[in-house]
Amino acid sequence: MLDADNKLNRIEFRASVILACVIGLRMFGLFLLLPVLTIYAFDLQGANATNLGLAVGVYGLTQAVFQIPFGTASDRIGRKPVILFGLAVFIVGCGVATYGDHIYAVLVGRALQGAGAISAATIALASDLSRPTQ
Repeated sequence: MLDADNKLNRIEFRASVILACVIGLRMFGLFLLLPVLTIYAFDLQGANATNLGLAVGVYGLTQAVFQIPFGTASDRIGRKPVILFGLAVFIVGCGVATYGDHIYAVLVGRALQGAGAISAATIALASDLSRPTQ
């Protein structure tokens, strides 16, 4: 049972909603798109099974590569600027992957999406904004 001290205050609630949306966007880019990507991407120029596998895997690869640099940057310059930068990179990646007519555009777009998936900074911000009892 929650008592009054364990309820989220207004700032914590707002931050939780915003961070949930950011993390939801990341999950959308990673999981919801996969079944559709493989169906429609075969219509692109240069598409084959290998390139589609790369398009799926490059997201996780670039996400893993950029987690530590983005985490370090969020410690130095702040969580919010890094999160906003990551979201901007993610949005650019969405545009590149969506409007490209070649499989390599999808590869570049997915790489940018993975690079912009800033989970380390969002989790660190959630930790910063919550009380120790939360």
